[in-house]
Amino acid sequence: MRIGITSGDINGVGPEVILKALSGNDALQRNTIIIYGSGKVMAYHKNIVKDIDIQFANASTAEHVSKGKVSVVNCWNDDIQITLGKATPEAGQFAHVCLDRAVNDLKDGHIDVLVTAPINKSTMDPMSFPYAGHTEYLQHTLGANSSLMTMMSEELRIALVTNHEPITKVPELLTKETVMRKINLFYHSLKRDFGKEKPTMAILGLNPHAGDEGKIGNEEQELIRPIIIELKKKGVLLFGPYSADGFFGSGNYAKFDGILAMYHDQGLIPFKTLTFGKGVNYTAGMDYVRTSPDHGTGYEIAGQNKADASSMRNAIYAAMDIYNNRKLEFELKENRLEPTPAKK
Repeated sequence: MRIGITSGDINGVGPEVILKALSGNDALQRNTIIIYGSGKVMAYHKNIVKDIDIQFANASTAEHVSKGKVSVVNCWNDDIQITLGKATPEAGQFAHVCLDRAVNDLKDGHIDVLVTAPINKSTMDPMSFPYAGHTEYLQHTLGANSSLMTMMSEELRIALVTNHEPITKVPELLTKETVMRKINLFYHSLKRDFGKEKPTMAILGLNPHAGDEGKIGNEEQELIRPIIIELKKKGVLLFGPYSADGFFGSGNYAKFDGILAMYHDQGLIPFKTLTFGKGVNYTAGMDYVRTSPDHGTGYEIAGQNKADASSMRNAIYAAMDIYNNRKLEFELKENRLEPTPAKK
């Protein structure tokens, strides 16, 4: 498999967790790993991390890398100033150039999957990067009509109806069309990307106590419950709306293949509380596979050799698993075979 990895913000922990995730990992290094960044930048971070068992090959394009090797596609010809732990416009510009290069190669079929290291949106030029984050950028750049921000671990998958939106705007964004579209994307992702033959999904309410029968808001009564009833008639196993606090506090989340949250923090706070440092951010609902670690740039520990690479390693594995699941589903359809029901 050809795995593309962007270096992210070079003043943060991105290059460090990439190095640690790949070092000594024969299973990963047997694939073709293509890092989009700079050979000089990766060498700089390699000297800080030390004891890294990786030999890099420099390449001008993804088309000219060696199979089964770790290569760095140099996206920047000039020297770049590395200021560890600092947010700088130069680092933002470099991250954007590398991201564009990788996404173009993904579209052109030069890499099979994309894994993105963390960026700092505040360092990106708002004129050339007018996006709230990777998810919105990828949906626009890859020409997708929609996408689904999904946080995943071995035990938990939480998708979001709204992504990086101010909390004051969330209620007006929760239309029937939007919620139905996100449920549909999640349902098909659980089947195609995770092998769930008949996925079970939970949906959270918007308000405290899921509206408390209309006493604390009407979105559950007027929007969410009618959608659940409509989809159940079509055979979709959708349950709720659940009050988020009790749902996670009781461990009820473990009974479902997927959980749909209404807004960013409603989904990410419990997810990161339960899995932080090991979870993966997956952009579902598109024809391309992209994952990333569940953490940010980590400026406060950059250059100190303290960053945990578990989430980056899991992001790479997740991209590979999803790609293989899609490939298997395609082959089953081509051969008109009935898939074996997946275990929960």
